[in-house]
Amino acid sequence: MLSLVTRAFTASRVHAMTVTLLTTLVWVFAAAAFAQDASPSAPPAPAAAPAPAEINTGDTAWMLVSAALVLFMTPGLALFYGGMVRGKNILNILMQSFVAMSVITVLWVLIGYSLAFAPGGDFIGGMAYTGLKDVGQGTFALNGTNYTFPHQVFMIFQLMFAIITPALISGAIAERMKFSAYVVFIALWSLLAYAPMAHMVWGEGGYLFELGALDFAGGTVVHILSGISALVLAILLGKRRMERAEDLRPHNLPMTLIGTGILWFGWFGFNAGSAGASGGLAGNAFVVTHIAAAVAGLTWLLIEWVVLKQPTALGWATGAVAGLVAITPASGFVGPMAAIAIGCGVSFISYLAIKMKARLGYDDTLDVFAVHCLGGIWGALATGLFADKAVNAAVTNQGLLLGGGPTLFVKQLIGVVIALAVGSIMTFVIASILKVVMGGLRADPAAEDAGLDLSQHGEVGYAGATGGSEPVGHGGHGTAAHAATPSALQPETAR
Repeated sequence: MLSLVTRAFTASRVHAMTVTLLTTLVWVFAAAAFAQDASPSAPPAPAAAPAPAEINTGDTAWMLVSAALVLFMTPGLALFYGGMVRGKNILNILMQSFVAMSVITVLWVLIGYSLAFAPGGDFIGGMAYTGLKDVGQGTFALNGTNYTFPHQVFMIFQLMFAIITPALISGAIAERMKFSAYVVFIALWSLLAYAPMAHMVWGEGGYLFELGALDFAGGTVVHILSGISALVLAILLGKRRMERAEDLRPHNLPMTLIGTGILWFGWFGFNAGSAGASGGLAGNAFVVTHIAAAVAGLTWLLIEWVVLKQPTALGWATGAVAGLVAITPASGFVGPMAAIAIGCGVSFISYLAIKMKARLGYDDTLDVFAVHCLGGIWGALATGLFADKAVNAAVTNQGLLLGGGPTLFVKQLIGVVIALAVGSIMTFVIASILKVVMGGLRADPAAEDAGLDLSQHGEVGYAGATGGSEPVGHGGHGTAAHAATPSALQPETAR
């Protein structure tokens, strides 16, 4: 009895601390936003441009569509990951993507967008856009470019990137992290890792932008940053609990293939939308994105045909996503033939990395590091090899293989190193603090064995003997929650 009381007290204390931390974050940022609005001494945001551009309805429409496409990628990612986990964890992995749509949106409005894109220092933005102050319906300028669509539209387009980036991490820590710890982790990570990296690459006066490193749509900001963070967090959490004879194969490959298709579709907004207009550059990004994904998927099949004697559906899906990752930083700077080289190369790199995982002994559940971090690194460095002024006048130094010398390649390498450093250091710091504050990051053994659907959410993803997705007695329509749920399977809040 004493042990039960102790566990109940510990659980209640952990969840109270979690709620307190989240509430404190919201109120601090809300207070900052109020102070920004109320204080007459607060410095005004710098003028966008002496002569603001007029709104172009075509560009505005394209950016709104692109924002919707990028948001659609997050449910696609949920399905892509969801099909690869064990059935007892399907709802948990889906929720790890969907909850980012809520958490990151709130933070982005309050402070995240300002930290990423407001004028500030070399490494972080200022407070001028806190609470979306001065982010309105008029056009704006960023790093010397006058855009022809509303500032609000740019903000919401960038929000969709901020949402999916921490969600990518969930694939590496699938099936073992407490949901409460995950929610707090992605909230802090988005402010302390993503926002500074986005500012350095894309923000006003950012260090890597001023250096001349190129990242068209997020190779460093999205993929390298999330991929290295995923690896660090997976190592800190340790390996999944599994029985020796337990089947760890994907439980629903059709779901993964559907997710792949949605990701591919949404990636056109991700890359072509990053052109910031509906002109030729967007068209080029659209074309090379499709080519790289197609080539990478085919290359992966050919590798499996040679090595395994059978091409697999999971292999094609993995290859296609790796191709989309690799072309992301280069999509506005390279042409079709370079896209073929990039797509082909990433399949070999990611395939070999996945094969090495078992030898190295870490449990990156869904190979986030191999696909996103290493794929992003290859894409960023390949930009330094293939970037072409004929594609984009923003290329001041031709790629190394086009006779431009090593200048751009070295700048790309610096960007890669910074992304690796920011992601790994901030992830370690945040996770270490939360481990103490929240009483651990990982679900307890009984909860993990039962499955995180039941233990973390009190639901199951597939109908069982009762014919529904809710356990008997758990409804929310007048029934007592968990009344008939065995104690070992109850959520941590009930134990």
